[in-house]
Amino acid sequence: MEQTPRQRANAERVKRMPFSDLYPMYVTKVERKGRTRDELDTAIRWLTGFDDAELAEHLSTGTSVRELFDAAVVHPGAVQITGVVCGVRIADIDDPLMRHVRIMDKIVDDLAKGRPLERVLRTEAS
Repeated sequence: MEQTPRQRANAERVKRMPFSDLYPMYVTKVERKGRTRDELDTAIRWLTGFDDAELAEHLSTGTSVRELFDAAVVHPGAVQITGVVCGVRIADIDDPLMRHVRIMDKIVDDLAKGRPLERVLRTEAS
């Protein structure tokens, strides 16, 4: 899907953003809806392959979103996460990094909507 110059600029801004600036917004969103930081961390660890210490290090060192996903081993099950985030269908995103960012956004959205963690991570039995 071809992006407008404004969309490209926004994508670049997101990629450069420190993950430690994005994370508190995620925490606020899920906690406001009655979910826990532990559930959020579980979802982020599932997506990125990081353990608790690695996630904490990325949060404390100012790692950008780009650097976070460069260091991550994205879970193979992440391809099952579909839908629309910020008005854009995840499957239509050509940039792999932005697709991963939007998958993370979708996970957070689904947690905030009260969906069971197993369903959010597409790990429940079919």
